[in-house]
Amino acid sequence: MAKDYYQILGVGKTASPEDIRRAYHKLAHVHHPDKGGDEKKFKEVNEAYQTLSNKDKRAQYDQFGRVFSAQGGPAYGGEDGQPGWDFGFGQGNPGGFGQQGFDPEDLGDLFGEMFGFGGRTKKQNIKNGKDIEVDLEIPLEATLKTQEKEFSLYKEVVCARCHGKGAEPNTSLNECFTCRGAGEVQQIAKTIFGSVTRLAVCPECGGEGQRPSKPCNVCKGEGRIKSEEKIKIFIPAGVDTNQVIKVEGKGEAGRKGGKPGDLYVRIFIKKHSTFQRKGDDLLTNVPVSFSQVALGGEIEVATLGGKNILLKVPAGTESGKVLRLSGKGIPHFQSFGQGSLYVKLVVRTPQKVTKKQKELLEELKKEGV
Repeated sequence: MAKDYYQILGVGKTASPEDIRRAYHKLAHVHHPDKGGDEKKFKEVNEAYQTLSNKDKRAQYDQFGRVFSAQGGPAYGGEDGQPGWDFGFGQGNPGGFGQQGFDPEDLGDLFGEMFGFGGRTKKQNIKNGKDIEVDLEIPLEATLKTQEKEFSLYKEVVCARCHGKGAEPNTSLNECFTCRGAGEVQQIAKTIFGSVTRLAVCPECGGEGQRPSKPCNVCKGEGRIKSEEKIKIFIPAGVDTNQVIKVEGKGEAGRKGGKPGDLYVRIFIKKHSTFQRKGDDLLTNVPVSFSQVALGGEIEVATLGGKNILLKVPAGTESGKVLRLSGKGIPHFQSFGQGSLYVKLVVRTPQKVTKKQKELLEELKKEGV
């Protein structure tokens, strides 16, 4: 008959994760073999906690009375009616996994250790913080020179009260009684190859090997909290849409001395009302009168930096002609030089003309102009 994990831990089926953790902590302390307890009872307690402390396993256990097999159905074949894993060798096969309620994702670690590849992948980087990716939109004008930008991120940061240790100030960190400071516990599984022992992250201390004698009142022993942090970054001149700026150490804070993640900022350039960007070059349309292109002369052209410059228009220039202003575009990214500004001349047709203008136009018409 399958064991009742709730009864083993002495909690009800509506118990919260914290209730389950406290019950496990109390019973494991009593039954730990190193403290003169019953080893068989300690294994039972640990087995119950492994299932009920995992959200998915608990949901499966509540629905089926055991965890799922790798093929998606209820698993059989464990010792004393405990959950096992069926690999298609037949239900009740003694080769199924019978203890600890392994997840399918654990199998890679297990077989890796048996045959000499992989192994302990779950313990690697368990303290390290996660990377963060954000999008940042800037105006086209901001690409002309290196910019300093400040913004706020809501993320995991090191707890200011305990400085990431997870313990109240002036209190100690004690060796974890479950793993005896190793940060790992042994798990035994029965497989088609026989009993296999593997190392897994200690569920009590999360691989730390230590637990605070008095958890921090702010972070509750986690060593970090969710909070807003102001970030300053430098955006190089010439940056373009979809370029990514990496800021090391500005991602999520690591757990209890773990390495923080990195921040990746993806740049997007706002569309400009006057200038169109093509690589490091700019294109703009400038309206001109018929007399300006017919007779030639100088016209004022606005630049992205806001300063107007004079552009010489040759006589007889046709509408749509593109003239180039070298060095008036976007700076080359992380190199010397600057793109060009291309000015497209568009002859403006007047919507209304004065009496005098009309007379002059009539004269030009007679002259075939």
